Amino acid sequence: MEGNASLIEMKPVLRSAPALQLVHHVLDHAASRGWSVAVVVADPGGEVLASARMDGVAPATLGFAADKAFTAATMRRSTRDFFTRMNGTDELRVGLANRPRLITWQGGLPICHEKAVIGGIGVSGAQGHEDAECAEAALRSLGLSSGI
Repeated sequence: MEGNASLIEMKPVLRSAPALQLVHHVLDHAASRGWSVAVVVADPGGEVLASARMDGVAPATLGFAADKAFTAATMRRSTRDFFTRMNGTDELRVGLANRPRLITWQGGLPICHEKAVIGGIGVSGAQGHEDAECAEAALRSLGLSSGI
């Protein structure tokens, strides 16, 4: 059995309680600026841990936030950086159009701790840079970052 230890990789993941805290921080930050948003926090595989949609925000906006969180978590980069990469060639742009759930709108950030991606956060409903600002503010509130 000793030889099998190298077959297993232990990875840190975001827990549900801090995921809920991130959601609340996003909502508070957005409200303090007069923005209405939806937010989703996902695990490293892009599966939803916590989410919320402010009053008056269109239901589809929650789906956009989920796709931003999924993209950031699984691609291990911000949706803004993912856009830069996918916009590099016609081949990448066309290929991206055939991939469900991957999105290049600003507002999706990987959630990092000690150089590991432990989840993703997606915010949608305001302007792209405002969505990203909400996500960054939430990460800072818990001492997390969006960079590996």
